[in-house]
Amino acid sequence: MRTTQTARNPVARTRTPVPTDDAIVKAVRHLEAGEWEAAHLLVQKDASEQGCWAHGIVHLIEGDLDNAKYWYRRAHRLLPHGNTAAAEIAALKAAVREGASGRARRSRG
Repeated sequence: MRTTQTARNPVARTRTPVPTDDAIVKAVRHLEAGEWEAAHLLVQKDASEQGCWAHGIVHLIEGDLDNAKYWYRRAHRLLPHGNTAAAEIAALKAAVREGASGRARRSRG
């Protein structure tokens, strides 16, 4: 069954689907929009590595570096240096997409 977006946009059919109901996907969208408070509400309930990474990004954006370090450690990642929030959000988005495409490959296999 096609969604309304897929039916209207033939390009959407060729992309790897990302579950829209997934909290981490929603959190990434909020981070991209600069809505770190909304992202924080979602990721503080997510103990996965990606959830911890997103939580660290939230605190990086907020300027709370001690808290960001804590969440980056929980995500098994090094805290980036400099003004890198946008790059971190892009990397997290790519990791989330890769995780979704990996799940899709495994379910077909």
